[in-house]
Amino acid sequence: MLAELSPALIAEVHDAAKLLASKQRICLLTGAGISAESGIPTFRDKQTGLWENHRAEDLATPEAFACDPALVWSWYQWRRQLVADKKPNPAHKALAYWQHHAKANHQQLTLITQNVDDLHEQAGSTVVHLHGNLARNRCSQCQTPYTSASNHSKDSEALDNSDVDRQDAETLITCSHCGGYIRPDIVWFGESLPVQAWQTAEEAAADCEVFISIGTSSLVYPAAGLAQLAKRNGAKVIEINPNPTPNTTVDMIIKEKAGIIMPVLVKQITGS
Repeated sequence: MLAELSPALIAEVHDAAKLLASKQRICLLTGAGISAESGIPTFRDKQTGLWENHRAEDLATPEAFACDPALVWSWYQWRRQLVADKKPNPAHKALAYWQHHAKANHQQLTLITQNVDDLHEQAGSTVVHLHGNLARNRCSQCQTPYTSASNHSKDSEALDNSDVDRQDAETLITCSHCGGYIRPDIVWFGESLPVQAWQTAEEAAADCEVFISIGTSSLVYPAAGLAQLAKRNGAKVIEINPNPTPNTTVDMIIKEKAGIIMPVLVKQITGS
């Protein structure tokens, strides 16, 4: 893997690994870039097929769902199909390995994501989702998590999407509690982040010794403010991104894909 990196990148990875191995509290934030390496389109990518005349920004809003819930529901069903066969890439796997290694070695590693897929979980990580989870649904009125009739005996937070999968893409489902339409459990534009998830993220960023941004432009707030919060509290900030954005908060920029950098970085940190 080292053969793929330039001497300058090898030196940067070595410096980052040395810093990270010496610290106890690490906070990581992942964004669309890490999922894109697994083939999941980003919001910036042009819509395709039936959706080429729609902008993602115009569909992912509570106003859009109120105006045409069937259209928005259909779009999210299409998005679920897009990610259904996607698998974790080397970056996801390296982060999961590091997290398990950290736990065994008394290092605190908090992983936060802006992504709504479950690739971190598939790889074996424990992750805080700031923008919701594409695999889950809830009522648009009373906010009750959606569970199918066959799933009532399970934990109330669990989701069985079998009813969803059996429906035609545009068939709306109603809540058994209040009759409201079921919607994806996603944070749409104009909505607040989940309180518990945001509190966890803020506390981890404020308390960390190193903050790492992976595959995110650091432009979408409030998540983008986490690096600034970490910096104000004395943390070093590392960005791993093939297309980094100008950011005076960052102490170290590693300009390469996460799938290439993270396995090398984690190997140097853990020694395995």
